[in-house]
Amino acid sequence: MRKRPQAASAVPPPSATEPTHEEIKTVNNVHLSSAQRSGFVWTVLLALFMYSSWGVYYYQYDSMPPPLSSEQAGKRGFSEIAAMEHVKALTQLGPHPVGSDALDRALQYVLAEAENIKKTAHWEVDVEVDFFNAKSGANRLVSGVFKGRTLIYSDLNHVVVRITPKYASEAAENAILVSSHIDTVFAGEGAGDCSSCVAVMLELARATSQHPWSTTIRMAIDLEAMGIGGKSSIFQAGPDPWAVETFASVAKYPSGQITAQDFFSSGAITSSTDFQIYREIAGLSGLDFAYTDRSAVYHTKNDKLDLLKSGSLQHLGENMLAFLLQSASSSHLPGSNAVEEEGKTDHESVVFFDILGTYMILYRQRFGNMLHNSVIMQSLLIWAASLVMGGYPAAVSLALSCLSAILMWVFSISFSVLIAFILPQISSSPVPYVASPWLVVGLFAAPAFLGALTGQHLGYIILKTYLAKVYSKRKQLSPDIQAELIKLEAERWLFKAGFVQWLILLVMGNYYKIGSSYLALVWLAPPAFAYGLLEATLTPARLPRPLKLVTLLMGLAIPILISAGNFIRLAVTVVAILVRIDRNPGGTPEWLGSVIVAVVISIFICLTLVYLLSYIHLSGCQLHNCEAILVYSNQRPTVSHWVQKDQLSLQHVFCSASHSYLVLSGTVPPFTEDTSRAVNVVHVVDATGKFGAKPEPSSYIALFSSTPGKLTKEVEQMKEGFICGPR
Repeated sequence: MRKRPQAASAVPPPSATEPTHEEIKTVNNVHLSSAQRSGFVWTVLLALFMYSSWGVYYYQYDSMPPPLSSEQAGKRGFSEIAAMEHVKALTQLGPHPVGSDALDRALQYVLAEAENIKKTAHWEVDVEVDFFNAKSGANRLVSGVFKGRTLIYSDLNHVVVRITPKYASEAAENAILVSSHIDTVFAGEGAGDCSSCVAVMLELARATSQHPWSTTIRMAIDLEAMGIGGKSSIFQAGPDPWAVETFASVAKYPSGQITAQDFFSSGAITSSTDFQIYREIAGLSGLDFAYTDRSAVYHTKNDKLDLLKSGSLQHLGENMLAFLLQSASSSHLPGSNAVEEEGKTDHESVVFFDILGTYMILYRQRFGNMLHNSVIMQSLLIWAASLVMGGYPAAVSLALSCLSAILMWVFSISFSVLIAFILPQISSSPVPYVASPWLVVGLFAAPAFLGALTGQHLGYIILKTYLAKVYSKRKQLSPDIQAELIKLEAERWLFKAGFVQWLILLVMGNYYKIGSSYLALVWLAPPAFAYGLLEATLTPARLPRPLKLVTLLMGLAIPILISAGNFIRLAVTVVAILVRIDRNPGGTPEWLGSVIVAVVISIFICLTLVYLLSYIHLSGCQLHNCEAILVYSNQRPTVSHWVQKDQLSLQHVFCSASHSYLVLSGTVPPFTEDTSRAVNVVHVVDATGKFGAKPEPSSYIALFSSTPGKLTKEVEQMKEGFICGPR
């Protein structure tokens, strides 16, 4: 009988002291790859990750189209420069809240501009203008932040413009409602919220009244602002998917994320829009758009024209014009029974997201369920097969790698939250980063990164301890080679723990039908594919090798491209809304806002850096790895190896310390002229007294703010020169 060849991993037993030639060759090749992972390389890699993420965010949300003049846009195009004239006119009126004389003047301005549009309309188009007064009414809402509440209104005025083609009699019964509110809060002139939206509507009315295929409506489009300028994105859509599908097919700069819809509908943002009324009361489907740049100025005095970013109106206007012209000529407008049909069409809802603000991907929920279920089943089958082949050691290794992921989460959140608790005690403001959001990188992101690295490395040590017991049974391998192979296999298990983390999130998101669960698919499939393609399958007949750097780069390219901008946008939005987190002034702990930011940032770091962190433990950050590299070179460790040990840690400590110093020293103030704290000043006259006694009224000034923190500084600023009453 012919003797069967021996497996590659079954190296002939070495002597007790001398490794074989093949072992030395193999381990030296491994060491060469490990030696290339210096602390500097990983610093560059981390910087590349951050720079790429920021580049995606900038291109997706900050790059704006150039504003067009009326001549450049033409009669049927959208001109931001023309629309800005309306914004200027409305903001010059100052704050115009409901019930004010300024609001009446704003309404008269819009009414006059609507009449001008009527006079210049295309000859094939009828333009009707109506000044409508709603005397009183009440609407009981069944969802959202006002669920179960009844909204009451009275004496509200509206300017209504209807544009219909003269030779399409059915158009009057198939209208598209585009709306926004003219009023502002009492503190601000409302450049963003929502004079910019009204200006866009007036310019859209001018452009569409020039077009013979203009019609009116069976769906609602609401234009809103939760900031001032930037890209206006879809943050609510449906329930009928027709509107968002049409928008995606024709918009020049498509922008919309179902993650924003999930975030808004979760109640994290305690507000609502007119779209809820259209959807629940009128039974309409449609789209809800909003600006989100500089959300910290929302409903404050700084909602002013100077901060309105150039290109914002052009972006929204061109998208809306293309959408309206396409929708107006369509014979497939959805019916006005959205509420009745909503429960029947859950499977027909749409998952939507844009890539770099240039292309929008959409798919129905039914397809999403099939896709997610397919990936989940394949992942479970692959894991089951791997564990059956690997036996008990593989199962324990998987459990310990998952433990490292859990420790990563625990330490990351703990380190970051600790800073959040300390911050109000040492800073003049519990939220000193609102005006300068980049400060959260040092204050919270750096500690969160160190915590994630610490927690995962602790799990890495536990995993290595177990693998050492497994490899100790391989008597044919020398102790030095065993030690190196243990580290390599532990690294692979840490990398694969990232698959498990995202697989769990995909299963949960798919079960609860969360549209944003596509992010879990994006962060699971490409890294797993890259690992399978470039690393192949490890079998008992093959020694583990260092993971290739190209595996990491290939695996993370698509996830960063699709989701990095969304994660950064969400973090920036969370930071900005802290200026109004305390809805019951004085009832919210000062540390709560910073804790929320700390937890959000820690979650993002643990989710996105789980694969990158697995590469760090093998070398570059741990001294014993540098010593192992020198086993066969007859050299001694140098001081540079000791410095290399904590290079990444020292950099993050320095980043955190430097940002903390900027906050504590007041070099970077918590608020600025453009991003200020909203403080409400109320003159209270107390005329109460005992029955029958002569009242002795008392007069005082009451201050309160929805921004966390005491008002000591504001009181000092108001002691001199404050005048109560008319001058």
